[in-house]
Amino acid sequence: MARVLIIGGGVAGLSAGIYAQKHGHHAIVCERHFISGGNLTGWNRNGYHIDNCIHWLTGTNPYTETYKMWEELGALGDGIGIYRGESLYTCDLDGRRLSLCRDIDKLESDMLSISPDDKKEITSFIKAVKAVQGLSGIAGKEHDERLGVMGAVAALPLLVKYYRLTLGELGARFCHPLLRKFFGCFLSESYGAIALVYVAACFCGDNADLPEGGSLAMAKRMESRFLALGGELHLRKEAVKINRVRRSAKSVTFADGTTVEADYIVLTTDPAMTFGKLLDKKMPKSLAMKYSDPRLKRFSSYQCAIACDLSSLPFSDEFVFEVPGRYKDILGSKDIIVRGFAHEKSFAPDGKNILQTLTYCNEKAAKRFIEMRERRRETYETLKRNIANAAIGALEEKFPELRGHISCVDVWTPATYRRFVASETGAYMSFAISSHVIPNSTGNRISGLKNVVLATQWQHVTGGLPVAAQNGMDAVAVIDKLERKKKHAPSGSAEKNKTIVVRRKQQQRV
Repeated sequence: MARVLIIGGGVAGLSAGIYAQKHGHHAIVCERHFISGGNLTGWNRNGYHIDNCIHWLTGTNPYTETYKMWEELGALGDGIGIYRGESLYTCDLDGRRLSLCRDIDKLESDMLSISPDDKKEITSFIKAVKAVQGLSGIAGKEHDERLGVMGAVAALPLLVKYYRLTLGELGARFCHPLLRKFFGCFLSESYGAIALVYVAACFCGDNADLPEGGSLAMAKRMESRFLALGGELHLRKEAVKINRVRRSAKSVTFADGTTVEADYIVLTTDPAMTFGKLLDKKMPKSLAMKYSDPRLKRFSSYQCAIACDLSSLPFSDEFVFEVPGRYKDILGSKDIIVRGFAHEKSFAPDGKNILQTLTYCNEKAAKRFIEMRERRRETYETLKRNIANAAIGALEEKFPELRGHISCVDVWTPATYRRFVASETGAYMSFAISSHVIPNSTGNRISGLKNVVLATQWQHVTGGLPVAAQNGMDAVAVIDKLERKKKHAPSGSAEKNKTIVVRRKQQQRV
């Protein structure tokens, strides 16, 4: 049994801990925050619950391997409900609406009814979505069908077009302004079009939905699974230095002055906050290349939680609309996303609702928020109030029936993510992809360190919860492999290796 020390108690850390325990090791998870879960979290304000994370969870289709992973982690499974909304998002333009609805054939007919002239592009998009469903094993009426080898080969050319386009470029291929808007408003116009094809395929294949209780409840279920398996969880335990002896990491020193030894160390932290800081070593070249690739962007957002004293809302699920002109400067975007949580009755007092607005920002803007909070706190707090007022103003102008019935209960920004999850730029996912990018992963080993393993969403372009969980599982697979090598190593091989090293050094001196 190996002693595995895991730095970070987010999804990757809890996943690594759970799989380490399942595989017969002893896992110790150390988390700097007072709660586990990382970005998978939520909090309460004035009687309302605020959900920080899940807009959709990939892996809610029981026929997928990702669902099986979530079951093993305690996140999903028997007795845990899944909310399957009618639409992923609704786009509004001048009072006319189009929803990315669950029924893919209805989505096609809705788009055709809006703009018959766009039939060629509409048909192409729907075919691409269905191709991804077939490749993912979530096609057909029961969302359980997978393409055979020949079908998969035939499907790939359908996707090349979307690999080459951004969502803005894809939208520009449509004649109707609502369709042009529809494709660029949800993820952003600079995002690779293939991303929306994939998200639509998952949602319409019952594989991108909301787990019961939201983000915090899911994190708590994972934590409970880890503890039930015998793992150790230490909160308010911030790692400050990994102590190395030659090619091995022997221990980790924490901010409270304690040092913990381990056979293996798993790092789930933001690599930009790890290498050269926590670990006195350069970032692996393959990972560093992602940070320097101009096609990959780090992003964040600022969000408002808004209490509503009405029992029903004028929209459902996620709704995207254009920000009225007078609020565009303060919100820094032409579109705003508003989410409703009417499906979670415990999130608001009886007869009331909680809304959340979200506005994306790029890395440069995110860094401004972080710098402002650190150096000009009063200015930062004023900006948060202005954002809240603008969000409420935009909502009341769009939905007059909300006027006088909504008030802001909280605002959080990239600086919030920097403080609580130690994300360098306040990003809560890894890299946003542009066109001509195929999502890919980098390895989890660090050259020159034989017992340190990476398990972070930043290893995979786009990141996200399933990526974090998978990387936690993969880290344990590496540890298992290294342990097997130890058991099968010839007796005395370690001493022989030491002798060889000594002889080589002596020869070099001669």
